[in-house]
Amino acid sequence: MTTQTQRTVVIADHDYGDVDIERAILEDAGLRLVAADCRTEDDVIEAARDADAVIAQYATVGARAIGAFTRCQVIARYGTGVDIVDVDAATRRGILVTNVPSDWCEDEVADHAMALLLAAARKVCVYDRATRAGTWRWQSGAPIHRLRGRTLGLLAFGAIAQAVAARAQAFGMLVIAHDPYLAAEDVAAHGAQPASFDELLEHSDYLVVQAPLTEDTHHLIGEPELRRMKPTSILVNTARGPIVDDAALYAALAEGWIAAAGLDDIEEEPAKQRNWAPVNPLFTLDNVIITPHAAYYSDEAIHTVRDFAAHEVARVLTGRPPLSPVNAAQLAVVRTGPSPVGADGGERV
Repeated sequence: MTTQTQRTVVIADHDYGDVDIERAILEDAGLRLVAADCRTEDDVIEAARDADAVIAQYATVGARAIGAFTRCQVIARYGTGVDIVDVDAATRRGILVTNVPSDWCEDEVADHAMALLLAAARKVCVYDRATRAGTWRWQSGAPIHRLRGRTLGLLAFGAIAQAVAARAQAFGMLVIAHDPYLAAEDVAAHGAQPASFDELLEHSDYLVVQAPLTEDTHHLIGEPELRRMKPTSILVNTARGPIVDDAALYAALAEGWIAAAGLDDIEEEPAKQRNWAPVNPLFTLDNVIITPHAAYYSDEAIHTVRDFAAHEVARVLTGRPPLSPVNAAQLAVVRTGPSPVGADGGERV
């Protein structure tokens, strides 16, 4: 049971092996830490109903969970994307949401995107399988095309995508980018040619998806889009799995609408499930490379994201402003109106 002088922080889920980094930071701030293993929203409600703060990696903190919280002041995301949190619901309850700015893993994700692209384009896995099976022939990877002079398309053009662009340019590729939230001159200022979504699909030899997962981007790459891509093109997704329709991608790869794919996540997002099994048909194909949502990983990046998320919670619960608030502006508007009512019927102050 918590006391009036010691508030509780619940880590809803994590796959780091321990919570030593977070514990040191939070206990130093006079806070109590509880580590849970939530996979469902019901799990989150059970573990964090009376918590003062919640930190989440993959577990969904949706409107139902937020409505059940009795005293939560801040929800901190391990990472940059906040698609697992219902930010609007949090705002209505007067709860601050924080994330970690994307530079914590900018180089890692950009490197991983290029690694997937290069492995697929140079048929690294095809050669490896053939060689292990006793076939020592350069022809086992044919056809392979030169990267220099090819067009790399970027879906979204934030900091990570810009880092991918710089790497692609070093290989002699032409870079085009589509980002509806950036002016054409801003895209051009970072060395890419602005393109419409249609142009991106039709002209890219390599298409790298680095967009956030939103209602608008869910299944943004589906059958119509894949059919418009070049039959020699390679799709790389180092963003969220559900941006790509896996069933459509399977058909595209199996029937030759596109040549190959490199995926750092798949649509069902296995890390968000309990007792996941690898039954996705994409695993049966030789022309797709799949990594376990590992693009962000390096020892240095993991330390940074854990340290930052824990410090954000400590800052908020000790009365200091967070460094990376997601909904601070919306909360300011809410707080100038009537006080939001908590789930227990009382006013949230």
